[in-house]
Amino acid sequence: MKKLLIAAFATVLMSGAALADTTLKLVEVITSPERTETLKSIVAKFEAANPGTKVEVISLPWGEAFQKFATMVSAGEIPDVMEMPDTWLSLYANNGLLESLEPYVAKWEHTSGLTDRALELGRDVNNTAYMLPYGFYLRAMFYNRKLFKEAGVTEPPKTMDEFVAASEKVSKLPGKYGYCLRGGPGGLNGWIMFGATMAGSNKFFNEDGTSTMNSEGWVKGLTWVVDLYKKGLAPKDSVNWGFNEIVAGFYTGTCAMLDQDPDALIAIAERMKPEDYGVTTMPKGPSGKTFPTIGYAGWSMMAASQNKDLSWKLIETLEGPEGNVEWNKRTGALPVHKSAEKDPFYASEQFKGWFAELEDKDAVPTVMPTYLEEFAFFKDSMVIKTSQQALLGDITPEEMANQWADYLTKAQQKYLAKK
Repeated sequence: MKKLLIAAFATVLMSGAALADTTLKLVEVITSPERTETLKSIVAKFEAANPGTKVEVISLPWGEAFQKFATMVSAGEIPDVMEMPDTWLSLYANNGLLESLEPYVAKWEHTSGLTDRALELGRDVNNTAYMLPYGFYLRAMFYNRKLFKEAGVTEPPKTMDEFVAASEKVSKLPGKYGYCLRGGPGGLNGWIMFGATMAGSNKFFNEDGTSTMNSEGWVKGLTWVVDLYKKGLAPKDSVNWGFNEIVAGFYTGTCAMLDQDPDALIAIAERMKPEDYGVTTMPKGPSGKTFPTIGYAGWSMMAASQNKDLSWKLIETLEGPEGNVEWNKRTGALPVHKSAEKDPFYASEQFKGWFAELEDKDAVPTVMPTYLEEFAFFKDSMVIKTSQQALLGDITPEEMANQWADYLTKAQQKYLAKK
């Protein structure tokens, strides 16, 4: 009898402990094995500091993340905290799915240490911090020194004309190509940069809300990209390439040039010698200017979370100086904490290309119109389909530009009407 009572008492204690345990769900959407490993190591520190709390990390493959996360939300499978890309922020914030972080940010000891740009972009929707950016992704151009030398290219191209000339030389080498084209998921950045650079302006809309993307200059830039592909200056299968494929295309020596953010350094630095590649400013157009895109991602709390204070503690751990620097060093993002800029890691040779681009007055960082609720669908669905059609010759660049302009005009005018 005594043994039964002891066993029953132990069962009660165990069930009480189970009831006391809390599980938070954290969704990662810009996923790679290295990122997931780093995320779990930071989460482990949070769990150690908060006994009884477990974090379930759900990693969605980036190429399918937009659709998969939307399906999760519609099914009611809503996490507590999620990795929020800038292009999704407006969609989820404007539909009441994100919790304002303002009450937490107001009391947080590290808020004053964030860069002004981080706080500004985190408050992109309704001037409310629905996200805390963890880092910035600025496009610059990687180039393969060995392939350039073999093809007789003496220096990295500074203009779009020189870019084409270098691509033509490299593409004459057997099995080699000039440019790692991103024709699949995430390809919008390239179209935007080259379109704006040929147009000489990164202005997306006129005062009346009409899109500029089917203007003469933009169409020239979009046609320029299509022509690169049709001339065989990019691999044939690059029409379907996403992030992993273009980065692999570069470090394997398949193609000599790649436009990418610092996160591409993770895989490239592991597989290429520092002397075999360089990073430089994106090529400039007829106006003498270039318009590299600058994006960001961060951490958001879902409004449906039943554990908001605990969710904020998780965000604190991820976004605080220690966690944030550990994360950015593994993901390659430019830092959001002012103190991190003094870290020797960011003073290394590999980051000089991005900082030189930031200092170039003719290199204008371009933020896409992510404030539009319709932008997430535009970027992750419409652009992929129509750009692939244009690359394959099923529609003309002009037809693609008109479709983009029509969609964005409606979105912008709807946005202006609400203001």
